[in-house]
Amino acid sequence: MLNYSKSPEFLIDMNYSIQNDHLKISVQETGAELCQIRSTLTGADFLWNADPNVWASHAPVLFPVIGAIKNGFVKYNGQEYAVPRHGIVRNNANVKLTTQTPDSLTFTLIYSQETLAIYPFEFEFQITYRLDGKRIIVDHKVINHGSVEMLFSLGGHPAFKCPLHEGEVYEDYYLEFEAIENDSTWILEKNGLVGNTTKPVLEHTNVLHLNSHLFDNDALIFKHLISKQVSLRSTKSGQVITVHYNDFPYLGVWAKPGGHFVCIEPWLGIADNADSDQNFETKEGILKLEAGGVFTASFTIEIYE
Repeated sequence: MLNYSKSPEFLIDMNYSIQNDHLKISVQETGAELCQIRSTLTGADFLWNADPNVWASHAPVLFPVIGAIKNGFVKYNGQEYAVPRHGIVRNNANVKLTTQTPDSLTFTLIYSQETLAIYPFEFEFQITYRLDGKRIIVDHKVINHGSVEMLFSLGGHPAFKCPLHEGEVYEDYYLEFEAIENDSTWILEKNGLVGNTTKPVLEHTNVLHLNSHLFDNDALIFKHLISKQVSLRSTKSGQVITVHYNDFPYLGVWAKPGGHFVCIEPWLGIADNADSDQNFETKEGILKLEAGGVFTASFTIEIYE
């Protein structure tokens, strides 16, 4: 039976780890969630610790939807399907480790009668975490085992520890995009749906300073960035991480107010618009995969010390 909530039994989870001369990473089998990025040289941790009093996640995997669904369901072929917020991989105990090598971990979720009741496609979802020097490469593979075109989105939600070092505060940190940007965030409504108004955020700059009120109105949602990489930097200790997201047209940036982290979220897809007709086939950013088809996309987390 599928379960999408972190009940106590899921907190006792099987973790799998790999490491090289630079990094050690660990991944929870439940939800295939990256739960540790640690320097093997200094012992520094780069991921948020999932404090349940603030936000009890490290880096959820988003598939086959991202964010909120209007009224909690999508329409497809005259039926309604209650796809959970952020999809069916996050917190799912049916995800299993299927391949482990010295430098990679692959986790798989395959459709079942339970998934077909809430998401009507015969899918296979694989996510692989690979270590390459100071880089963590996150590979996604989606296989359509069905006889009809498949609809889906996917994305990442990694939360990076911030501040990283003693003597620093949250306001010492900023995001640096690779290009000068002019982009606004789309305002989220209280139900998590994307509204029709925007607010300027990046105005002829490549720098976004972090502060305790930046996410008072929820995530920043960028649809038109030129940059395909963004770095988390400190005015005191320099560059911390860079996320490369060539395959992903949308980017979310978020933190829970009071949380000592920032999420950098590459997305292929987006939450429903407040005006959505809930038709899955016309959902903004939805991907379509032919019967028997295979889709791949990757992003990379690069660590600096």
